Amino acid sequence: MAANDDETIALRVMANLPVIVFDGGERMVLPMRWGFPDPKDWRRPRPIHARAESIDTTPAFAPAFRDGQRGIVLAESFNEAPENGAQHIITPAGPIGLAFVWQRFEIGGEPLFACVMVTVAANRLLAGLPTDRMPAVLAEEDWAIWLGEEPASLDAVKACLRTMDDVRWTMAREERAASARRARPSVSDPGGLF
Repeated sequence: MAANDDETIALRVMANLPVIVFDGGERMVLPMRWGFPDPKDWRRPRPIHARAESIDTTPAFAPAFRDGQRGIVLAESFNEAPENGAQHIITPAGPIGLAFVWQRFEIGGEPLFACVMVTVAANRLLAGLPTDRMPAVLAEEDWAIWLGEEPASLDAVKACLRTMDDVRWTMAREERAASARRARPSVSDPGGLF
């Protein structure tokens, strides 16, 4: 994700994301933690995703969706991590806007702005992986509706959340360096002892 013209940052759960929001007058970028706080321990991020199909009825997300607490995170690529643990990097033809909803929480008297990514059914490219979900990628013409800049019914806002098919994206398995297996420590090679 490009934070400015010179920097690319990795987006990770629990990290602060630069989220584009509409404050009623103009677009602005607010840093928000990825993951709503778990009710039992605010330090744990749960949930981190919201299903588009039920975003307007699920109690954890419906108020944010209804009240216009919707944002966009720009990305150059995203990862899918199927159950077997192999990461796949999906790279669109250019930067994309991912749909998020956000809320403000009070934690120990301090505000915590937190967000969750909205997901939709996987497109044909991702359907080959053992996953049935993908990020909700917003068409550029839908950004103003999603953010609330353009007046629209909640049905019209929800209609922005659709699977992007017939796109020129590429997918590659992430190559990770194989971890070297440590030899059993011995007196002549005590490397594993320290």
